[in-house]
Amino acid sequence: MKKITHKQLAFVLMGFVVLFGAGLLVRHYFFAKDKVTYITANAGRMDIEESVLASGTLNALKTVEVGAQVSGQLKKLHAALGNQVKKGQLLAEIDPVLQLNTLKDAEAQVKNLKAQKRSKQALLKQYELAYKRQKQMVDQDAAPRADMESAKAQLDSTHADIASLDAQIDKAKIAVDTAKANYGYTRIVAPMDGVVISIITEEGQTVVSAQTATTILKLADVGTITVKAKISEADVGRVKPGQTVYFTTLGDSDTRHYGILRAIEPGPDTTTSTSGTSGSTGSSNSTSNTAIYYNGLFEVPNPDGKLRVDMTAQVSIVLREAKQALCIPASALGDKGKDGRYAVTVLRNKVAETCNVRIGINNNVYVQVLDGLQEGDKVVIGDSSSLPAAAVTARPGLPPGGGR
Repeated sequence: MKKITHKQLAFVLMGFVVLFGAGLLVRHYFFAKDKVTYITANAGRMDIEESVLASGTLNALKTVEVGAQVSGQLKKLHAALGNQVKKGQLLAEIDPVLQLNTLKDAEAQVKNLKAQKRSKQALLKQYELAYKRQKQMVDQDAAPRADMESAKAQLDSTHADIASLDAQIDKAKIAVDTAKANYGYTRIVAPMDGVVISIITEEGQTVVSAQTATTILKLADVGTITVKAKISEADVGRVKPGQTVYFTTLGDSDTRHYGILRAIEPGPDTTTSTSGTSGSTGSSNSTSNTAIYYNGLFEVPNPDGKLRVDMTAQVSIVLREAKQALCIPASALGDKGKDGRYAVTVLRNKVAETCNVRIGINNNVYVQVLDGLQEGDKVVIGDSSSLPAAAVTARPGLPPGGGR
């Protein structure tokens, strides 16, 4: 038997070491499991609220259509678009010729009737004296009774004529008052303080108010703005008067305007529906998809006039809110247990642990944690096992797809 030398033994041992090392390398590069990397977020304190979102329209607190109560040509317009006016300020004048002539005619009629009354009163005195003479003569049997009765009839008839003239004078005076009012209506004054937001009739146009008053301009009180927020039927049951509400406008999304919800109109504001009808044997089945909205009303001050009528408002009605509450991203919530608590994965000392937490306000972005976590805890919102393979194998620091 041939004896193995020390040199040969060294080569054999070296071969085993090389094979063992190669095996370790193959296992490391081809059979090793990828290490899971967690995406975390810190549990921290913040202001959180739960709210109902709605789209709204800005309206003036009060809007008045200023019209003409008499017909005629618009002679002069004393207000321009955007002017701030005071109650009683002259806004427009209608040519007063027709109304002035009507007034003069009514006053002349009163004078005529009063003259007729004075004439009748003079006759009345004459008939009273005639009746007294006839009565004395009849008492002395110096004249027939028929003459006395005729004098009495003339006297009574004159009394009736005077009473009739009194009634006609009263009626003529009413006509005078009406004519004076119509003459006054030719000068159109502001019924309230406000801003001229629209001019309907221009100078020189003829207004005809035979049946309805013609609108000349519109006044609005824009010192306070009323917001009409369209609340869907799915949310209207959760809102009520007295809740805090705020809105932003499309032109200034950074500024919030706060108010208190005053009322919710009992009737729906807008109904839109689409329906389809189908049938095969003479009968039809129709389906309708209907959106119902209710107007929520609230007011906000507008001292600088930046808010304008008919602007669109993005409204938030606050249902619940908490200041500096402990919050985590809503995406960190796991399954909900029978006790109402949610499972949350927390990374502690690089080890993932599951905690059960009780939550409060949830606005679908962040959620308030009432107990089960401490401030600063790292909650897991994702891990590398949920990422696409391309994202895992891509070079660090570059998006999936490689870099240049």
